Amino acid sequence: MTIPAYIHGKGFYVPERILTNQELEAMVDTSDEWITTRTGIKERRIAAPGQATSDLAEAAARKALADARMEPSELTHILISTLTPDAYCPSTATKLQHILGCGPITAMDLNAACSGFMYGLYTARAILAAEPEARVLLVAAEVLSTRTNWTDRTTCVLFGDGAGAAVLTGKPAPGATELVDVTLGSDGTYWELLTVKGGGSGSPYTLGQTIEENFFIQMRGRETFKVATRTMIESSQSMLDKHGISNGDLGLLITHQANLRIIEYVGKKLGLDPEQIYVNINRFGNTSAASVGIALAEATELGVIKPGTNVLLTTFGGGFTWGSALLRTPGE
Repeated sequence: MTIPAYIHGKGFYVPERILTNQELEAMVDTSDEWITTRTGIKERRIAAPGQATSDLAEAAARKALADARMEPSELTHILISTLTPDAYCPSTATKLQHILGCGPITAMDLNAACSGFMYGLYTARAILAAEPEARVLLVAAEVLSTRTNWTDRTTCVLFGDGAGAAVLTGKPAPGATELVDVTLGSDGTYWELLTVKGGGSGSPYTLGQTIEENFFIQMRGRETFKVATRTMIESSQSMLDKHGISNGDLGLLITHQANLRIIEYVGKKLGLDPEQIYVNINRFGNTSAASVGIALAEATELGVIKPGTNVLLTTFGGGFTWGSALLRTPGE
């Protein structure tokens, strides 16, 4: 049984500070040519000192609520997908609940790494299946700069900070985008290939101990590339086949903005034209869980997503986790 769910508002926020490839050249042994050729990234946004994940989440959330013409007091649930929460406890979602002034409602964090927005969509739809009158705010937000090793040239060139948000209900309305379907997957076999372990219960620190490299993002890039492309291609094609949508009829593909090579490879294997694929990694870098939410909101804002079309979202993240979602935009 398909559970109806609709996105009534979208929003995104990225910090003001821009970190260019040229600036990175002065920080670590790299070059603009090396970064651009291998990743497609020219610049990324970095949170200001003291700017937490909840701050980015609030800015994106308020934009999504305004787009949905909804007040925070109307919300029944808040979901935040992040691997960089403000704190281990309490959840960042409860902090956002307080900041927005929602009153006592359900609020919780999710962590599926870069697949966070997709896992959030799935969870929001499940909530709407249980409570059809619910109004769910989903925010995927990251301050990855706090977990980036700025001496590791293989990873520090990749990541940026940002937040993407969506407001979902179980009822259609003029201008609302239908969430047609969501599928998820994971395989813990690859757990060690992409990690931020330091400080967790598996790699605890003691008082006064100097933090180690495992406190920051560590990734085995080649192995990650292979699994990421395979799972996103399989998940995407399965979703299109399930709903009888030909690749040529797809309005837009929005993938996790991890690496331009990955985005282009997935698009090519799906038989899509370049104009069917949305790319903003050149300006924002890899914002992990926030990536797809930012791209969806920005593509909508810029008018790239056309009325009455199918939009496919697909993502991949540490765990490994992955997933795809099919959206249908309202007609004119």
